[in-house]
Amino acid sequence: MEKIKYSFLYDYSEGAHPRIMEALKETNYVQQAGYGEDAYCVEAAELIKKRLKSNHVDIHFVSGGTQANYIVISSALRPYESVVSAATGHINVHETGAVEAKGHKINSIVTEDGKLKTEEIQKVLTFHTDEHMVLPKMVYISNSTEIGTVYTRKELSDLHQFCVEKGLYLFMDGARLGSALMSSESDLQFEDLVQLTDAFYIGGTKNGALIGEAIVIVNDALKQKFRFYIKQNGGLLAKGRLLGLQFRELFRDELYLENATHANLMAKKMAKAIEELGFGFLGKPSSNQIFPIFPNLVIEELSRQYSFYIWSKVDENHSSVRLVTSWATDLKVIDEFISDLHDIYRRRKHELLHRI
Repeated sequence: MEKIKYSFLYDYSEGAHPRIMEALKETNYVQQAGYGEDAYCVEAAELIKKRLKSNHVDIHFVSGGTQANYIVISSALRPYESVVSAATGHINVHETGAVEAKGHKINSIVTEDGKLKTEEIQKVLTFHTDEHMVLPKMVYISNSTEIGTVYTRKELSDLHQFCVEKGLYLFMDGARLGSALMSSESDLQFEDLVQLTDAFYIGGTKNGALIGEAIVIVNDALKQKFRFYIKQNGGLLAKGRLLGLQFRELFRDELYLENATHANLMAKKMAKAIEELGFGFLGKPSSNQIFPIFPNLVIEELSRQYSFYIWSKVDENHSSVRLVTSWATDLKVIDEFISDLHDIYRRRKHELLHRI
């Protein structure tokens, strides 16, 4: 019988953590208010505020990352204002022009590691000189980034200080925030985000929830009438309880960070084995997304047993691929992947030595 392919395509291939499924079942017949005003959303918001060590932030729950991004961005900007993003940024590549559809230009910057630096943003500001151009007003970053890299506290602090000086909002896409915070490359804490951003969101979809992201509004200027923006954009769910309940489970103890830690450890083990065989990476493995560079013949053989994205062409004989682990990735699967990779290397060693 042919082996069923295991997917390393996403960190949302599975459903939800068993605790979340159990909580949904247990509360199924409990009547609650609608539109995020239920007891579960209220409790979840309080737990998140406690983790952030701040009672002055506003918490809103929406169903997905694209929704969180374009609602926050469009609510913050005037019609003539734009947002600055890395060229690889999710809003620039993988959201079907959602931000542009709201009337806001994205000023994209090509980066080496998916992270923005102040000098690069300054070039955008310098170029946009008058009312004949859009006015950059917000800086958008992802943590972890779309190529798996993470921001350090100093990097985020430098960006924040720059934005304060230039009168820009700093917004962090946290679809994979758990993985970023639990990365060995990161020294950020949850509470740092309140001091170093104007708004961010905590991703649930990619860290054990069925669906859901928690938007955190820090800057008072962005808080007013925010629920109106959510409603107008289809984000104010009648059964908002489903989102609140999931975040209650993720934050009533360490489950959110435990899920992210597991995903990172699985990716780290995989990356170590890949490196030991002499293969390189598109960027330094830092989170639950890794981007090894393989000879195309290795990719061809691996793809018979595993699903993953071929990310970019490196040269005629090599490409980078994206491998993503999740809260549910089984250690046995990682061991099997490593064993299969070793087997390919052993059988094709002579050819590979001429191509690595």
